[in-house]
Amino acid sequence: MIVTIDGPAGAGKSSVARKLADSLGFAFLDTGAMYRCVTLQCLERGVDLNDAGRVVEIARQCEIEFRDKGVFANGVDVTDAIRDVAVSSSIKLIADNTEVRELMVKAQQMWAIGKDAVTEGRDQGTVVFPAAECKIFLTASAEERAARRCRQLHAMNKEADYEAILAAQRERDHHDTSRPVGGLVAATDATHVNTDCLSEEQVLDRLIAIVRSKQEVPNSVERSNPYPNDLSKQGEPEVGNGVA
Repeated sequence: MIVTIDGPAGAGKSSVARKLADSLGFAFLDTGAMYRCVTLQCLERGVDLNDAGRVVEIARQCEIEFRDKGVFANGVDVTDAIRDVAVSSSIKLIADNTEVRELMVKAQQMWAIGKDAVTEGRDQGTVVFPAAECKIFLTASAEERAARRCRQLHAMNKEADYEAILAAQRERDHHDTSRPVGGLVAATDATHVNTDCLSEEQVLDRLIAIVRSKQEVPNSVERSNPYPNDLSKQGEPEVGNGVA
């Protein structure tokens, strides 16, 4: 079973999606972290993010691994580094790169073959796994999301300017929803969950209930091939050595 969780930045997708996967005994894929890894690699190497071709080269060379609840790029633990403000403010240039998105989507689809998994991002239920058995669209107000980001940065002993973060949040929301490729939009068959005024435990309980309800309903789509293409007959994705 594939469970997709889409929604805007700061809605709490990553943390609750990971806990949902743990609760269900499913594998977990943080797709946003993949784009962040490529962004970080570009920044560290001084690559011009507007140089689309060079960015694609970096994406191909970036070996991304998810292990011990951490994120590794080319063998280096970047779990905290990819959440830095510099990465967050630059990631849109990477996510807008059509070739990078194609690489990432293919890698995500390959990773999920044969797995019960929870995957989160912006286009999981619409582009990456359009036939997923359970689709959730998780959201929260811009103000609430900005406040959460401030708390996250403070926990990492980093400075946080609420007004600046809120302005950036709104700008990113506009950009994500208007992106021509992989834009943020809820799948027509997604269940919407607004997390304002809800604790993470309450959100988790609600998501578990949604997944359980879907498990009780037979899927009309053949599970053995839930992807837009038959990826089982294709080679490994050209993103480093794939996603582990």
